[in-house]
Amino acid sequence: MADTNRLQVRLVVPDRILIDQSVDAVEVPSRAGYFEALYGHAPLLAVIAPGVVRLHGGEAGDKEFNVARGFVEVLPERVTIIVESARPKEEIDIADTQRRLDRAHELYDKAGEDPEKYADALELIREAEVRLEFAKGH
Repeated sequence: MADTNRLQVRLVVPDRILIDQSVDAVEVPSRAGYFEALYGHAPLLAVIAPGVVRLHGGEAGDKEFNVARGFVEVLPERVTIIVESARPKEEIDIADTQRRLDRAHELYDKAGEDPEKYADALELIREAEVRLEFAKGH
């Protein structure tokens, strides 16, 4: 029997389902800003921004995942988050993330007159900065 007044949250990456559990609330980073979904939330579809998904009151306790690039579907009884990347803090390689940030800055510097290259580089910079901040506990 399903928990009443609990939200079923599924966090999906390309190769597996990371989380499929009942929680009290979930915080999600969208392009419009962070939002929190509770049981009974109005339906919503949003683009994920680089940030941290926070699960509150879950079966396995509170959890946090750094996420990037994807979508979230919110329905009154469930939330499905589909992203290219999702990692808990302990799985983030800080040195590798710093290299990614440095490379993104190089791409930005080489973008020339191409606004699409600038936008792509800025997105990579933001993803790396958010991941570093999360990994370092800021």
